[in-house]
Amino acid sequence: MSIGILHIIGIIMTIALIIGVGIYSGTKVSGDSDFSTGGQSAGPWIVCGTIMGALVSGQATIGTAQLAYLYGLSAWWFTLGSGIGCAILAWGYAKPMRQSGATTLMEVIAKEYGPRAEGLGSVLSSIGIIISIISQVVSACALITTLFDVDKWLAITIAAVLMIIYVIFGGVWGAGMGGIVKLLLLYGVSIIGLFLVLMMTKGTSGLLELLDHTLLKTEIASLYDITNKGDVSQQYMNLTARGISKDVGSGISLVLGVLSTQTYAQAIWSAKTDDKARKGSLLAAFLIPPIGIACIAIGLFMRGHCITAEEMAQLTEMGKVIPQDLIQLDSTAQVFPAFIVHYMPKLIGGVALGTLLITIVGGGAGLSLGVSVILVEDILAKLSDKINDEKNKLIVTRVVIIVVLFAAALIGGMASDAIINDMGFLSMGLRGAVVVLPFSCALFLKGRIKREAVIASMVGGPVAVIAGNLINLPFDPLFLGIAVNMICCLAGYRRR
Repeated sequence: MSIGILHIIGIIMTIALIIGVGIYSGTKVSGDSDFSTGGQSAGPWIVCGTIMGALVSGQATIGTAQLAYLYGLSAWWFTLGSGIGCAILAWGYAKPMRQSGATTLMEVIAKEYGPRAEGLGSVLSSIGIIISIISQVVSACALITTLFDVDKWLAITIAAVLMIIYVIFGGVWGAGMGGIVKLLLLYGVSIIGLFLVLMMTKGTSGLLELLDHTLLKTEIASLYDITNKGDVSQQYMNLTARGISKDVGSGISLVLGVLSTQTYAQAIWSAKTDDKARKGSLLAAFLIPPIGIACIAIGLFMRGHCITAEEMAQLTEMGKVIPQDLIQLDSTAQVFPAFIVHYMPKLIGGVALGTLLITIVGGGAGLSLGVSVILVEDILAKLSDKINDEKNKLIVTRVVIIVVLFAAALIGGMASDAIINDMGFLSMGLRGAVVVLPFSCALFLKGRIKREAVIASMVGGPVAVIAGNLINLPFDPLFLGIAVNMICCLAGYRRR
């Protein structure tokens, strides 16, 4: 897929803008408290930018377009669940979290259930977040290799370096300021993309006609057991096309993931007041779902204009005719960048590609910040008093960010063919199964749940989620994990 000089100019302009913001944000950091929580002086837009900078990432953009290409409207659950999670974070958790006097989710749990629960939760929740960082690396690899003729390992290294630059100077300030700029750019790209789709198809009815034409009048229909317009509508215009349990469970995993991820909690703690924290989270709740709609429209449009290498191989094996007028993609992860290259004006397309890259980079960077704070505050600082010095802690936190991102890059290179949003749903589900119930009980049921029961919940929940994924349950494994959490906590419930 070739790109022109105007594309490259647009990409460079966008990346230069974000790097400039990242370096400027570093001037606001003098110690670890500025780096990790912004000195608790952030306004609603910085809070919103920090949340969206990590949450609206490769999963919400490239991953949503990829899933929409395969399943249509059901791809909305990632951004819809994210928005609902932010609303619950604002109205149910922001004030109690800030009143807890803690700076990490695990510190809240440790105050109620002790250091064993804190250490266990830190390790397990970090694994869940790292899976999400890996999905950002896979997204970045798909984008870079789509645009440039480079080896995947070089693409992954570039992505990791950009993530480090994005966050390592300014921490929460870098993630927040970069998130605001990214938000403005991403909304502009989404609006332009949605407008182009609706203009080229002459509205939603034309988009459906395009799908009907491609899927019913070519041999592609034979790959998906599609025989009539009702089948097309059932698969692509159905919010639960993959099954109610699968899709609703995915949405719930996002809600729980938002409530149990350190990066989003840091945004709440970085706010100047409770009201600003709540407003920032509500802004994110309002702004995230529409981005998903735009990405779905792009995914559906490209389903009507593209065929993947895998589909071509299947048709060849079946002795079927391969449609010649469709754009050929190496994988479904290339849907969004291919749309930009083929259908957007070149300079705007370059800005869009740069925005998409920074969206992915910002997501991975923000999540790596959350992991580093967990590991430093909840584990390393307990092992050595030297780390508790503000300047030393800042250095260690930055080193941990670099280590985490390069480790994620190494694993991402070996898992580059994975479905991006499936990794995201698994990550969110694991985090939720480890943290949500113990964290909620520590905030709202003080003195009511036995320590041993909470520790059993923190181990049993994620084990159940992983086991459910391995044995292919007919429902989302998250439900099994939460059930185990609840059984453990109920068994340990005591009256005052």
